[in-house]
Amino acid sequence: MVISKLMKMQNNEPEVIQGKGYLVEITRTSRTKTASLKVEDGVVMVVVPKKLDITKIEKIVADRHVWIMSKIALHSTATPASNKQYVSGEAFPYLGRNYRLKVLKGDLGPTKLINGRITVSIPDITQQHHYIRRFLVNWYKRNALKKITEKVQRYEPLVGVETSVIRIKEFKSRWGSCTPYGDIEFNWVIVMAPNRIVDYVVVHELCHLLHHDHSPQFWKEVERVIPDYQECKEWLKVNGHGLVV
Repeated sequence: MVISKLMKMQNNEPEVIQGKGYLVEITRTSRTKTASLKVEDGVVMVVVPKKLDITKIEKIVADRHVWIMSKIALHSTATPASNKQYVSGEAFPYLGRNYRLKVLKGDLGPTKLINGRITVSIPDITQQHHYIRRFLVNWYKRNALKKITEKVQRYEPLVGVETSVIRIKEFKSRWGSCTPYGDIEFNWVIVMAPNRIVDYVVVHELCHLLHHDHSPQFWKEVERVIPDYQECKEWLKVNGHGLVV
């Protein structure tokens, strides 16, 4: 059932094989000795031992084809995560500016921002829109790590702190979190907001390394670096729920 074609992705995107009507995203890890399949948001994913041969992965997927199709069908009847159609010409914000999506049908390739368009190259498959969303999210996550890391490095000396590890995650109801050890996690969705809002979120988390609460001293520290932080805070309150892919 699986078309024997492995697509090596660039920019840390996952390995992908093409099945009959769907793609399969491969995650290799040394933390497992067995393969496991799941369908999440309409996207088929398989987690396998790090050095498992690709032909064995293809057989695992082929043997579970009926199960995979049933899960995809079940997802198609669920309520969509957003009202996006994932078609060429649709707008997606990045750092406060809207960029048009350009979908190219053909060999799978890395998602890129080219000439003012977010370009996704994908085979002509049945469940195409699920994968376009998946590749867009991966693109946002990569760029969020790069952009937020730059901003953290810029604001560290202004706040007077040093960070340890910067991670990009997906939170349901917050924009970031930190630990007393200097580890900071940011919600990748924030890079859809204007630059100044991203600055505020970065400074907010950096200030938590000085004050682990929302005391007057904490907000005074935020205001010292971001004088208009109240406007940024209000912007997120009003517009944050609309930052969706």
